[in-house]
Amino acid sequence: MYSEIALSLYALKKAGTVKSNAAFWRDYQDMPQKSALDLRPYAHELDENGINLLCAFDADFPRVDLPLRASERPYLFAYRGDISLLKNSDCKVAVVGVLNPSEEVIAREKRVVAELVQKGFTIVSGLARGCDTIAHRECLARGGKTVAFLPTTLTDLYPKENASLAEKIVESGGLVVTEYVTEAATRREGIGRFIARDRLQAMFASRVILIASYLKGEGDCGSRHAMAKAKEYGRERFALYREEDIDDPQFGLNRQIIEDGGTVLTGNTLKAFSM
Repeated sequence: MYSEIALSLYALKKAGTVKSNAAFWRDYQDMPQKSALDLRPYAHELDENGINLLCAFDADFPRVDLPLRASERPYLFAYRGDISLLKNSDCKVAVVGVLNPSEEVIAREKRVVAELVQKGFTIVSGLARGCDTIAHRECLARGGKTVAFLPTTLTDLYPKENASLAEKIVESGGLVVTEYVTEAATRREGIGRFIARDRLQAMFASRVILIASYLKGEGDCGSRHAMAKAKEYGRERFALYREEDIDDPQFGLNRQIIEDGGTVLTGNTLKAFSM
């Protein structure tokens, strides 16, 4: 499913004519004229892979009521699943955390996700290993809807072992979505896409929950980027933390977020969540 204008933008992006979000918002204030490119190969590629498109010129493109820089504002999404899940940030909670959580952290995260799903929230995460995977899986196990933002294309998603999880998300009425339609040309560009993906989790959720993560320089950094964007966007920030976690390096970022004005996520604060 895609409009001709979305298909045209997809072709322009794949051809390298539109090089960045900032370039799009600078050069395409108005709907571009009919593309001179032959769109048939692009349509065949999308149809063959079951990929849908939605662009900024489509009436149902998800709008974000935030003062975003042009470089951060998305204009084209390639997706599989229910794109309408992006429409209302109030009913979505992003859950982020480390790639290698301990069994205790996993158990704590599962309890959080189960409570959120019971309250009717859609779970947002990034399909990464560790806490992201647990958030998606637990949401599905509880019968909820989940959104996975990718730092890669839909045809070469990362990590590859989560391809079956992506399928289950779609089959269960969820959404797997990305801004990227070509492979990263360099390692630096690839790393930048992971950071850019992290902003989308905060952009499309009203609350962001940090399960566990290290301080800068001590471990994972994806959670740090997501939490920084949550603060910048004025999203509510929560972090799991209790006294016993004080010497655990996996909760270093949690302590920092709380000291920076974030809220400790307890059973009572979680019960108070409402849409």
